[in-house]
Amino acid sequence: MQASTRLSILVFATSWLAFAPTVNAQNQSEPSGPSPTTPGPSSPSASIPDNKLDAAAAAMKSVSTVKEDYGRRIAQAPDDSEKSRLANEGGQALTKAVTDQGLSVEEYDEILRMAQYNPAVREKILKRIRARTYTCSNGWVAAMRANVRRGGWQ
Repeated sequence: MQASTRLSILVFATSWLAFAPTVNAQNQSEPSGPSPTTPGPSSPSASIPDNKLDAAAAAMKSVSTVKEDYGRRIAQAPDDSEKSRLANEGGQALTKAVTDQGLSVEEYDEILRMAQYNPAVREKILKRIRARTYTCSNGWVAAMRANVRRGGWQ
C-alpha cells in the first residue's frame, strides 16, 4: 500500500473521530422521531458484524494514538528527509494499527465510510469507543489504587 493511501486513512479516521462527537451531541439534542436517512455508500448497519464493529472501534483508538505520536515526531524532526522517513514509518504503523485488530485497511475504511453516513453504525462505534475508554480508565484507577495500597506512588 502506498504512503499516500495510508496518509489518507489517517486523515479520514482522525477527521471522523473529531467530527463524530459533535454529530452525536447534535443528534441527542434533536427531538426523537423519524429522521431522514442521509444517502451513503451503504446503509444497512446489520451487514456489519459486531466483531467487525468492535475491531473498528479498537482500531480507531490505535490509529488516533499513532497519529498523535507520529504527528508530534514529524513536527519535531530536524529536516525534510527525517520527516519523510517518519511519515513512511507512521504509515506502516497506521496499517499495523488497523490490521492488528483483524481488519484489512479496506474493511476499516468501508466501516468508517458507513459510519459517516449511517447514524446507527456511527452510534454503535461510538458506544464501543466509550465503553473501551471507561473500561481502560477504570482499570487504570484500580491499578493505581492497588499500587498506592502497596506503598507505591508516594
